[in-house]
Amino acid sequence: MKLTILGCYSATPRALTNTTSQVLEINNHMFLIDCGEGTQVQLRKHKIKFNRIKHIFISHLHGDHFFGLVGLISTFRLLTREQDLHVYGPKGIKEIITLQMKLADSWTNYKLIFHELISEKSELIFEDDDVEVFTIPLKHRVYTNGFLFKEKEGERKIDINAVEESHIDVAYFRKLKQGFDVENEKGVLIKNEDVTFSPNKPKSYAFCSDTVYNESMVPVIKNVDVLYHESTFLDKHENLADSTKHSTAKQAANIAKQANAGTLILGHYSSRYDDLNDFKLEAQTIFKNVLLAEDGKEFDFD
Repeated sequence: MKLTILGCYSATPRALTNTTSQVLEINNHMFLIDCGEGTQVQLRKHKIKFNRIKHIFISHLHGDHFFGLVGLISTFRLLTREQDLHVYGPKGIKEIITLQMKLADSWTNYKLIFHELISEKSELIFEDDDVEVFTIPLKHRVYTNGFLFKEKEGERKIDINAVEESHIDVAYFRKLKQGFDVENEKGVLIKNEDVTFSPNKPKSYAFCSDTVYNESMVPVIKNVDVLYHESTFLDKHENLADSTKHSTAKQAANIAKQANAGTLILGHYSSRYDDLNDFKLEAQTIFKNVLLAEDGKEFDFD
């Protein structure tokens, strides 16, 4: 599982900082999460292939989280994209994007599929054989969701030495990977656990966008491997966090601790702060395993 931070600052883009956007690579998928202004430039800068992005998840309709979307959709069109593109976001996102395309007479030459979200409860919004994606209801000034990405358990791994010693025909390898016992060339039933290894533990990632401190999300993200949680303010400005419906680094750490998360990544920083390490130090008074998002930073979680 690999996470690339394209932008992690709040409010407005600046010369050296970008608004929220990130790419999650998980179990052969490449998901784009939020799409602030300048996202496609960041994608090019970090050599991320546009055609690998088939699903885009938008947390809410504040500009610093989706103003880059129509530009990216338009660029896909200019690049003669043929693959379907799925966009998941709050009700209204289809109207916003299609109106811009209509007035510009720039309809896509690929299928653009919107999945508009209205539920106040966590729901499954994407699933295939490898990954599930759930919403994480958040509390902000407008309807907002985070997203929980969960790998499904993979197939068992063949112990090739044990298989050869047990005289199992290669025709049975598929059934072994699926967890079945099989007969060897002599008709002896071989137990699966004797000739295979357990699959890697499935990984999970939770993206918690703009939200006031919200303990109701904890059951949804319980035991998540990696939690990205907004930390717009430090604790000394908690009053601003409350009034703007954002969180502090200490509050993000409290959520991570209650959820028993493996790792906490902080982001969505206000530009009022000069030293981002203050966010990490504050969070570590509550939760030890804290990382700081930075534009262009890559995290590998093997």
